[in-house]
Amino acid sequence: MGTILSVRQGTRARWSGKNRRRRRAESIEMRKRRHGYFPKQFVWRGKRYNVHAVERCWTVSRRSLGNRVERHCFRVRCSEGTFELYQDARHNTWHISR
Repeated sequence: MGTILSVRQGTRARWSGKNRRRRRAESIEMRKRRHGYFPKQFVWRGKRYNVHAVERCWTVSRRSLGNRVERHCFRVRCSEGTFELYQDARHNTWHISR
């Protein structure tokens, strides 16, 4: 497992082109986790990805309509590239924002 480089609050919006659109996250299926927390293997668009290292992890907390929204975010390295994954703690769903 890779080392955790730093922990930070907040997220960065990714903007593209003149339209300045926010990049949408896609749902993924988390197959395996290390120590019950860190991603180890996931499926995205029908392809299985094995995580070689977790480069960074952080938690994003905010209030939305009186409810607390929390995301556990991970930057992971696979043989296919580096991906940013997050878990919606409230709904226990996983997403990729690459």
